[in-house]
Amino acid sequence: MKNVFFIGIKGTGVCALAELMHNAGLDCSGSDIPEEFYTDTILKELNIPVYEDFDKDRITKDIDLVIYSAAYNAETNPQLARAYELEIPALKYTEALGAFSARHDSTGVCGVHGKTTTTAICGTLARAAGIPAQVLVGSAALDFGGRSTLSLGDKYFIAETCEYRKHFLSFSPKRIIITSVESDHQDFFPTYESIRDAFVEYCRLLPKGGQLIYCADDPGASETAQIIKNDNRGIEIIPYGFTAPGDFRITSYDVKDERSVFSVAGIPGHIKMRIPGKHQALNAAAAIALTVSLAKNEGADSLSDEQTASIKSALENFKSTKRRSEIIGEAGGILFIDDYGHHPAAIKTTLEGIKSFYPKRRLIVSFMPHTYSRTAALLDEFSFCFNDADVMFFHKIYASARENYKGGVNGKTLYQKTADVRGRKKTCYIDEVDEAFAPLCEILKPGDIFLTLGAGNNWPLGVKLFKHFSSN
Repeated sequence: MKNVFFIGIKGTGVCALAELMHNAGLDCSGSDIPEEFYTDTILKELNIPVYEDFDKDRITKDIDLVIYSAAYNAETNPQLARAYELEIPALKYTEALGAFSARHDSTGVCGVHGKTTTTAICGTLARAAGIPAQVLVGSAALDFGGRSTLSLGDKYFIAETCEYRKHFLSFSPKRIIITSVESDHQDFFPTYESIRDAFVEYCRLLPKGGQLIYCADDPGASETAQIIKNDNRGIEIIPYGFTAPGDFRITSYDVKDERSVFSVAGIPGHIKMRIPGKHQALNAAAAIALTVSLAKNEGADSLSDEQTASIKSALENFKSTKRRSEIIGEAGGILFIDDYGHHPAAIKTTLEGIKSFYPKRRLIVSFMPHTYSRTAALLDEFSFCFNDADVMFFHKIYASARENYKGGVNGKTLYQKTADVRGRKKTCYIDEVDEAFAPLCEILKPGDIFLTLGAGNNWPLGVKLFKHFSSN
């Protein structure tokens, strides 16, 4: 196999897999829509050709494999239809990722939220501890030089795996990390029980002697772990978190000098991180648990003193991933941050974390909801998760091609419900993101934090404002 064509190559996961296969020496190219994504930069730097159309004539007989995003099918995508016509093998992204995982000792990192950052921390700690692993994150990791992958060796594979439509069931795990399990993706999982059962099904892919590392502070993750434990299939269950027993219990947490300072039972001394929030301490504890597991698999009894010092240094210098508490820059005395958080629980912890780091700064937030079904199903939860923002700007819902919503909830519905909860705190609604630029130029003052939040396309607003204030 030499030539691989990716349909939907700008998607976070597909881009990451293309990067991994490019690094393996394959000739990669792909297609996507003309809209600009942050992955455009990654693909350009890798010199991977990207065609911003789905012209069927780009699929030729010299292509050995087509890998396609789950957003596309042969009925609606002419390139995928042409691949079938020419009898070129075609794999859905998750199937291709699963085939890759089966070739390694693989760890799948999953959860409704937290999986991207946790996977990036796992890679950062694997590098610090000298673990020979390849790592795939569904976003650009700043600590990987802006790449989505990290290659440290060929023995282990650590990958972010996704619950949507049970995509993670294609993965072949020997270890699984679960950060959180709660209601989400209501277009596919109408109830909490249905999404929980998907995580249980995933964990049941673990072989005898496999490991399940789970967040003891998350009720859904704990319930999933208990079901697996009750199966009595010889799976090692490893908890982490503030309420966890054992070596990965977080025994203290504080914020000092714009650092999270915390302790983990099995690691001597204090650990520091520059990215805000208790949830980041949880992500770090999960990654530490995996690093210890892989070190033991390499024949060690535990982490050496040198490895311990190295991972503590790596955690303090960890910069996170693209769109996860990403600092765009500071201009005019205003700190510009971007975050992908789009689920109420993730939004709440993100805003709490930023406020705890910068208690004297005013926090101004632009939020673009993602999918009508999620917004409608979690409307009450959304309305209560923005309390730490001093000023809120809501925008229209960023629709998803994968859903067929026929209800009446829209961006203004969320704005009105949240405004009622927030009371006197300033809450605004501007349908189109670009139209918020002028009023924000008037509102933002030195000392403020401006945060673009959500899985939509409002992130360019923060970049535009940063450039504006940089030039004044």
